[in-house]
Amino acid sequence: MSTTIQTNNGHAPALPVVAVAAGRPPQPPASVAKQLALPRAFADIVLRYLLLVLPSATRELAGWRSHAGEIPNPHLRRHALRALRKRGNIEGAALFATLAPAAHRARTVRALVAFQAAYNYLDTLSELPSREPVANGEQLHQALLTALHPGVSHLDYYAYNPDQGDGGYLCAILDTTRRAVSGLPSFAAMGPTARGAAARIVDFQTLNLSESQGGHAELERWAATLTPAGSGLAWWETAASAGSSLAVHALIAAASDPHLGSLDAREIDRAYFPWLGALHSLLDSLVDRAEDHGNRQRSLLDYYHSPADAAINLSSLATRARGAGQRVPNPSSHRVIATAMCSYYLSAPECNTHEGRIITRSLTKALGIPLNVAILMFRVRRLAATLTRGAYA
Repeated sequence: MSTTIQTNNGHAPALPVVAVAAGRPPQPPASVAKQLALPRAFADIVLRYLLLVLPSATRELAGWRSHAGEIPNPHLRRHALRALRKRGNIEGAALFATLAPAAHRARTVRALVAFQAAYNYLDTLSELPSREPVANGEQLHQALLTALHPGVSHLDYYAYNPDQGDGGYLCAILDTTRRAVSGLPSFAAMGPTARGAAARIVDFQTLNLSESQGGHAELERWAATLTPAGSGLAWWETAASAGSSLAVHALIAAASDPHLGSLDAREIDRAYFPWLGALHSLLDSLVDRAEDHGNRQRSLLDYYHSPADAAINLSSLATRARGAGQRVPNPSSHRVIATAMCSYYLSAPECNTHEGRIITRSLTKALGIPLNVAILMFRVRRLAATLTRGAYA
């Protein structure tokens, strides 16, 4: 039994004498330690990202930019380079590599950057006019399944696309992804779930049509069948989550950990689909709202009754994502990544609107002060990129 000493006011101090006598530093109460856990995880991930991940991601991006510049078809070349200019979500994908151990970090960065670069490119192509938009979108996005399936043969991804002849660019991205993921120690356990998440993307991209291509009727019917029973999710929230690449990124990162298995893969997928994935895609829609309207593409945010309604529901998604995220390995790190994702979108100039400000206030209540700190960091970075004429989108 530890002995305590009395202070002048008659109360016992928090630490037992034996701890002081042993020379151990005072430990914060459990409640304080819990409060400090997220800021510490935030600082750790930011430093690891800036010092160890971002330089590697930048080199990978430069390599793909050089390769895209050699595409013989001028239209495909222009769209490939345009897709790579959306480097914000590619660098965001690389953020998941902060979860990887040092021995597998470079390979994880390579896989994450290549997969998201492929997704950006395919998304850009599928939005262009074509004779068979549904068949074209589905065929193009089959590439995302190939990227996560080492050993399978390539398809003719451009079979329904008006432009052909990329000089091997798309296959090179897919093969790079496959080589990288196949070298990760737990990809055999993570791969099936990652391919399931990619299959959701394929279906979403196939059915997410502009008004001129047929609209959202088929997308609504499909998403309704995918919505978990009792979740309270609207069909467009489920559809938004299906189109998110975050679950794939999280599973690629998890594949770098030799101690994780298929049960961990399912918990990770449950956290990202539907909760965090829906939040991700809907915030992306907030940034792209003007562009979507210009392309006669109805934004999924348009289905909410009002900006206030959107804010309430996005806040609910964030809260439920936090709850589901407690069951994944290294939950604090996943929460930091979720906060960074939200802050990236909310710091964009396109979100400096009445709707954007309402959503930001609502999400701050759900995610806490770190969201505002991260938003400020991204705004500073965007300003620095503008001043140096850097490409940051």
